[in-house]
Parts: sequence; C-alpha cells; structure tokens
Amino acid sequence: MRKTIILAAAVLAMAFSSIASTAQTVNNFTIKRGTNISHWLSQTPERGEARRQHIKEEDFARLEELGFDFVRIPIDEEQFWDEQGNKLPEAWQLLTQALNWAGKHHLRTIVDMHIIRFHDFNAVNEGRTNVLFTSDKAQQDLINMWYQLSDALKAYSVDSVAYELMNEPVADEHEQWNKLIFKAHKALREREPQRTLVIGSNMWQATWTFKYLRIPEGDKNIVLSFHYYEPQALTHYGAPWTPVGGYRGKLTYPGRLISQADYDAAPDSLKPVLKKYTGVWNRERIAQDFRDAIAVAKKYGVQLYCGEWGVYEPVDRELAYKWTKDMLWVFDKYNIAWASWCYDNDFGFWDQKTQSFKDRPLVELLTGKKK
Repeated sequence: MRKTIILAAAVLAMAFSSIASTAQTVNNFTIKRGTNISHWLSQTPERGEARRQHIKEEDFARLEELGFDFVRIPIDEEQFWDEQGNKLPEAWQLLTQALNWAGKHHLRTIVDMHIIRFHDFNAVNEGRTNVLFTSDKAQQDLINMWYQLSDALKAYSVDSVAYELMNEPVADEHEQWNKLIFKAHKALREREPQRTLVIGSNMWQATWTFKYLRIPEGDKNIVLSFHYYEPQALTHYGAPWTPVGGYRGKLTYPGRLISQADYDAAPDSLKPVLKKYTGVWNRERIAQDFRDAIAVAKKYGVQLYCGEWGVYEPVDRELAYKWTKDMLWVFDKYNIAWASWCYDNDFGFWDQKTQSFKDRPLVELLTGKKK
C-alpha cells in the first residue's frame, strides 16, 4: 500500500512538473519596430473588391524592406461575423492570407480584436453604452470569438503570431477589466498554452491605469500594451472627432505647449480640456508618463510595447517630427517595442491611392532609412 501511495505521489508530481514546465516555456515572439495595418479589416465600410485590393503582398514586402519586424492587424467583429454569429468567409480568408504574407516577409503579426458589438472604445464619444463588462453573455461571446480565431490560427507558429485580447478596454471599474483578463486568459490557455497574448490597460490602454492592472502571475508569454497620443493638443490638432481638436491657437514643442495668452484666448468651452496642455511637454515628460507601465512590466517580467502612437496628418510637420523623435528616444531608452498608428491612413506615411510615400521624413524617422 505504501509503495502504491509513493508511486501515485510520484506520478502526480511528474504531472504537476509537466504542467509547470509547459507554463514556463517562453516562446520567441519578440518585437521591436512595427506599424498598424488599420482601416482594412477594422473601422471601414470597405467590402468586396475594394477591401480585397486594399492590402496586398507588396505592402508586406515594403514594410520588410523598410526594416519593420512586425505588424498589428486590427479586426472588427462586424467584418468576421454577422449579427447571428455566423462567420463571414472572405474576411477570414483575407486575414490568413495576410498572415501568410507577413510570414513570407519575416514580419511577426499581432491580431488585435479592435471593435466588437458589445464594446467600442469610442462609444463614450458617440453617446453609446458598452455592456461588455456588465454582461456574462457578452463576455462569453468575446471568448467564443477567440475560440474560433484560435481554431483558424493555431497552426501558425507561436513565434510569429500573437493575439491581442481586446483593443482599448473602457470599463467603469478597473477590476471589471482585470476579471475579464483572467477569464479570457484561462480560456485561451486551455487551448494554446504557449501563444503570446497581448494585454492592455483599462481606459483606452492608458499609461496612468497600469497601476491598477492585474495579469496572471508566472506567464511569460504575455506582452503588456499601452497607447500614447499625448499631448493630444499636438497629436490631434484639428481632429474633428475629439474635443481638443477644436483648438486653433499656437503650439510650441518641446516647451510650454500652449502659452497662457493662447489659453486665455481660447473658447471657454475648450479650456477644461486644454488646461493640462499649458505645462511643459518634452521627452522627459513623456518618459514620466511611462513610469507606471515600465514598472508593471518589470514586476511581471514581461515585454512592454506601445501598440499605438502617432500624429494626425494635418498637424504641423516640424512639430510632428520633433515629437516623433522624442517618442523614439524614450522607446529606445527603456527598451519599449512599438507599432506606429499607422501605415496608410490619416496618421500614416504611405498613400495606397498613389502608391507612394506621403510623408517621407516620417518614415525615415521611424525606420532610420533614407528612401
């Protein structure tokens, strides 16, 4: 009897050892310099031939030549599933084709669940309500979508493709997002123990909410993600979809972004959103904003990555370039990977219609290459 107990204990110990070994195996999904292939499988009404022609293999070849090592591909539920939950085949074919092209051109890929019917990061600006964090059904629907994505993508190497659970969560309480992280993490780990999962912080993946973020301990195949567009008075100058875009006064960067005189002259309706931009903004201020994110990534021993950052196309280019240089300086100093927003849209550097660089100095800054 004693031998039986000892044997059973040994078998149990081996089983636990095997599980621990699996959980601790770190894949080779390492990233440094990337860009978002946006407004293709996400945030666009394009369908049919226009969508099929929007992104081609030559785009991935171009990004490889420029020196990018990965791409982030945002996808929307409405493009991949109809309202009854049935798969829409063409979007799936376009995604797997893109992953094949990315692999052929030595680019890793982050597949990002960008907008779902129960959650849109921009809902608050459009007077809509997100129900994801208060509905068990909505949360299970999100997990079921990831189950189907996993079924379709699990054959891709864990060294080449990662899953971003959800873009820019906006939960009323930080713990609501933390609980969903653990639920989705458990569900996916049962299917794909080694796949890299990209997890952002609450409130639009802001750096200031990192101190509230919790993720499963001991899982090294996680990349923590934040987004950064500060100071928005600069990066979104003139952008019609955000309140700060209504400011039309002078900007100075680096330095005191909005002078007291310009602030005083601004419409009273804008002053509450402009107040934070009357201080000094420079690379040191940016680095200060990153402190919590850096500390949390260090605590968990995982890679840190800025999944979105960029400047709206109409913004004064000299200011845009100065800010971009400072962002790159901070990324380099703290070993933070990044994906610019974006490749070919209104924050991007490439024009798909003319098949040419629309902002050559920007792409040269991003890549360090003269074209």
